[in-house]
Amino acid sequence: MTLVKTLLEIPELRLRLRTGSALLDRAVSRIYVTELPDPSRYVSAGEVVLTGLLWWRRPGDAEPFVAALARAGVAALAASGADTEGIPDDVVRACARHRIPLLEVPADLSFAVITERVVLALAADRGREPSGARKRLLSSADAPLPVLLRQGAQELGAPCWVLSATGRVVGGTAPEAPPVEWYTPGRERVVADRYTLLPVGGRFAVPWVLAVGSPETGELADELAGLLSLARARAEQVRRTADRAAEPLFGALGSGAGDLAAAFAATGRAEPVRVVVLRTPDDEPALAAELLAELVADVPASLGSLGDDACAVIEADEQWPDTARTRLSTVDLFVEVSRVYAGISGPATVDGLRGAAQEALHAAEVAARRSQRLAVVAGEDVAVHRLLVAGAPDELRRSVRERVLGGLLAYDAAQGTDLVHTVRVFLECSSSPTAAAKALHVHVNTLRYRIARASELLGLDLNDFRTQVDVYLALQAG
Repeated sequence: MTLVKTLLEIPELRLRLRTGSALLDRAVSRIYVTELPDPSRYVSAGEVVLTGLLWWRRPGDAEPFVAALARAGVAALAASGADTEGIPDDVVRACARHRIPLLEVPADLSFAVITERVVLALAADRGREPSGARKRLLSSADAPLPVLLRQGAQELGAPCWVLSATGRVVGGTAPEAPPVEWYTPGRERVVADRYTLLPVGGRFAVPWVLAVGSPETGELADELAGLLSLARARAEQVRRTADRAAEPLFGALGSGAGDLAAAFAATGRAEPVRVVVLRTPDDEPALAAELLAELVADVPASLGSLGDDACAVIEADEQWPDTARTRLSTVDLFVEVSRVYAGISGPATVDGLRGAAQEALHAAEVAARRSQRLAVVAGEDVAVHRLLVAGAPDELRRSVRERVLGGLLAYDAAQGTDLVHTVRVFLECSSSPTAAAKALHVHVNTLRYRIARASELLGLDLNDFRTQVDVYLALQAG
């Protein structure tokens, strides 16, 4: 049986025990890598959780993370302090408090090496020597995803692809990948036509799927899926580290202060750019951030947040926003979320970046008012007046609507009429009585009478252009 103390005895790993000396006889079932601040949905009993502590920012962050491990019954926590100047005392104390053995990983040791040695130890514990193919595959465990995928395809003798729940082909060894919709979420293995599909990185909020171009695969495909999950975790760690360089940019965008040009230059992005805002109403910031990272994965991008919204600054691509709409189309098959909506600005230079951020936020408000579960709105596809109205607080919109239209709304409610609709059609017909009468299927004299009556109730002249603008904006605020 592989125990926690077994890992401490592997000389190549050079693990150092920081706390939990009385808990080393816990059995190890598998190893799992995470950088999520709250891994409670994904960790399982008996696991060794491996982390680079990218989720730790300040004292107090360790308590919810370690408490989640304790509730799940994990065997131990293995942590690298390479990015935090050593393991913070906050983490050590939390592990001691929740009785979680804490193993310190040397800063120069690759997570892939740790995973390979743990997998080999577990395999030996099950009484079987890893095959030659398995050894060769494990020897590529530290390689980038494309290299690992090619090695897996070679050992399996079949083409392989990695697909995202957004339908994105993350990588592949041949063209014509199968559609991700063929996979049935929640199943360990799906045989579809001439493919085998297995979950990869199911511990992420937005899952990946390994597709092998053969209906018959053995444990080696499962091994490849596990290593691909580790490769994804490494890539995510690199991305999060890179995103730290963009924090001043999003801070400047959110506060309206600071040297925006210098912060933008530090990201290495090239003009023009778009700003993308993504929201979920389920208080899932980690899910929103991961979804957004998937949407912008194929374009140079800096990711961060604007207030509570996940945000990205991407180099302008002529395929956007159609790419975002396509990728969100399959998400609800894999991710449990009530709604996802995104706002995308038009192309902008750094001088117009703050305006682009506001445009993206307003476009997200427009998307939020649509009925679709997955809605993407681009700023250039929305009339300017709609952007302005969407950006106004709900209380202000209600106040404006009542102040401008109050008399007309009260009259309609008391008389059972619909003069508000007549006014809307009249304005949308460019204030043409003939066109409005035709649209409403009434005589033009009837239309003129109704507009005169509405003007009287509003105390305004509906033939005055500035008044028309005010009234139309108030109508849109409803």
